[in-house]
Amino acid sequence: MSSMPEHLTPPATAQPAAAADALCVYYDGGCPLCRAEIASYQRTEGGESLRWVDAHAGSAADLGPDLDAATALARMHVRRADGTLLQGAAAFAEIWSHLPRWRWLAKLARLPGMLPVLDVLYTVFLVVRPLWRGRSGSAVAAALPRALQRELRTDHAGETGAVMIYRGVLAVARDPELRAFARHHLDTEQRHLGLIETVVPKRSRSALLPLWRLSGWLTGALPACFGPRAVYATIEAVETFVDRHYAAQIEQIDRHLAQAPSSAEAGPLQQLRPLLVGCQADEVAHRDDAGSRWDHRPGALLKGWLWLVSQGSAQAVLLCRYI
Repeated sequence: MSSMPEHLTPPATAQPAAAADALCVYYDGGCPLCRAEIASYQRTEGGESLRWVDAHAGSAADLGPDLDAATALARMHVRRADGTLLQGAAAFAEIWSHLPRWRWLAKLARLPGMLPVLDVLYTVFLVVRPLWRGRSGSAVAAALPRALQRELRTDHAGETGAVMIYRGVLAVARDPELRAFARHHLDTEQRHLGLIETVVPKRSRSALLPLWRLSGWLTGALPACFGPRAVYATIEAVETFVDRHYAAQIEQIDRHLAQAPSSAEAGPLQQLRPLLVGCQADEVAHRDDAGSRWDHRPGALLKGWLWLVSQGSAQAVLLCRYI
């Protein structure tokens, strides 16, 4: 097994996501064991002095430019006040060193030869961690109202299609600026898909996923044949629809929360809401980014294409709720 570097130093231009005077901890709030451990740290003396960022429900801005969500979710990371990232056992040792009751463990972890041993143990935990994540996600989805379960299926299909849109763009486009745009937003959509997959069990996903993948790829590849302007217009149209789609679900959750008679019913809704809010915020940023890159003077052909994209998105959601 190849060893992972203990320190990941950001480029000189990167700005730390944490406050200048606080250690920033990035954790996976979608993992029940991780969530419980972080909660114990937060409650203990010194926990209030650290910044805690849930990479499961947060946005790219919460993580900083040098840490993507997939990496943050795969392994514990912390950021020191100087911007240096630590991961794995070194990250845990850094957390413990800031908590008076845990400092003895930090000293033990930093003895010669201890960090590699702890990293091996942590890697073993990461192998079995998906068992808990899968059970948690299934439990959350099963406890939701039936209408919201159907909406989550459309979210999973939509994020699957969104990933393929940017892959379609990258398969065709050669413009460096457009390719950079597509790669940047592809990273976010892949993170969204990973988050949605934690709460949508495989048995509940759309049976038409191959169709959504093909449709998404064509939605990216076809406008890319006509240049960046067509791609940016397409992305803006898609994300305008997605923004409204997520907003409607969040409103639906708020109505259920207002009527929820017990904490048992409210709990899954409260877990789901920040995930959808974070996804919606990212989609709005995608929409605005794309919208700022073209002149909003579509010709007849582009107008027809944008209408088709919007109507196709709406019809796909209707179909996906039941298939």
